[in-house]
Amino acid sequence: MKPHLHYEFHHAGIPTDQVRDDEQFSANAGMYTSDNAGRFRIQWHRFTPDSPLHLLIRTVPHVAFKVADLAAAIEGETVILGPYEPIDGYRVAMIDDGGVPIELIQTDLSDEEIWGRARRGQGALYRAGEAFADSGLR
Repeated sequence: MKPHLHYEFHHAGIPTDQVRDDEQFSANAGMYTSDNAGRFRIQWHRFTPDSPLHLLIRTVPHVAFKVADLAAAIEGETVILGPYEPIDGYRVAMIDDGGVPIELIQTDLSDEEIWGRARRGQGALYRAGEAFADSGLR
């Protein structure tokens, strides 16, 4: 963490091999995502064998934090995904923090807007054939 930045917990993501109800599929990422039924923001991520995402993202749970300045948050870090905009209005990058993937998010959207757009597939992550310039996705 950088002392001049404020990091606010947003969610945790857990890789799984179990099929879950209400999964949202992203062919671009080779990933199925579903939200946990509990009160805390936990997502389950299931990956296709040919997912282009970094091995750490596919195998190690991650924690996501909102930051006001994504560029400052990733400066000098080992970036393993992004920065890019997987959901309209939601800019993200993932870094390797000593072998653990950490997601950093910059957005003005409310949590309800973020989760609603994700469930409806509103974003480049879900649009077929959309290019991910510099995102780390093939």
